[in-house]
Amino acid sequence: MTSFLFDTHAHLDLSPNLYEEVERIENLRIYTIAVTNLPPLYTIFKSKITSKYVKPALGFHPELIEQYKKYIPQMWDLIDEAKYIGEVGLDYKVAINSKETQLSFFEALIHKCDDLGGKILTIHSRGSVDDVLSIIGNRFNSKYILHWYSGNLKNIDLAVNNGAYFSINNAMFNSNNGLKIVNHIPINRCLLESDYPFVLNNNKTPFKVTDINETVNNLAKIKKIDYDEMLSVLNVNFRNLLG
Repeated sequence: MTSFLFDTHAHLDLSPNLYEEVERIENLRIYTIAVTNLPPLYTIFKSKITSKYVKPALGFHPELIEQYKKYIPQMWDLIDEAKYIGEVGLDYKVAINSKETQLSFFEALIHKCDDLGGKILTIHSRGSVDDVLSIIGNRFNSKYILHWYSGNLKNIDLAVNNGAYFSINNAMFNSNNGLKIVNHIPINRCLLESDYPFVLNNNKTPFKVTDINETVNNLAKIKKIDYDEMLSVLNVNFRNLLG
């Protein structure tokens, strides 16, 4: 079967050249989950883009929960229709002052996704992995990806046992802790993400969805297999995620 590229976490709605970016993604046939940070941004993006390869995700970034609480009802109104949910999660580093609001929202979100089933979540867990994993539990009736994981190795093992996937971006190869994390994640739970536009190339420009083959290459080197074998494994993982 033909190999393909994919990206499970890109903020395409932040692109200054959205339609050109989507056209390039379509030309390269890169299956892309386009995360959003607020429900109205999901609605706007969905109205702009119809693509076989770019799928919008209904998101509510934890850093924005306190400021934009008025959109929480809209999140619940839209959750039935959205297969992809993200970016969502908890942040106890930048947004620690809104911890209680974050927890209330995330617990409700996980409960709703568990009841509905069949959702795919891409989850932010900066400084909050213990609570994220505790709330999701080990019998979650949807699938989830820990995006740009930065927690400890023990919680990787717990998350794997509970069915989690991990999306890897190029910035994770640039620190000792990031390399340690990538090394520890089982190869059959690795996925790709650009986290466009928040990851930068060496020339300080945003790492784009269309650069994602570079992440495959770097991941292959760390896992000590060749590029084609790495991409094949990643393709299987992505298909398993989609179910």
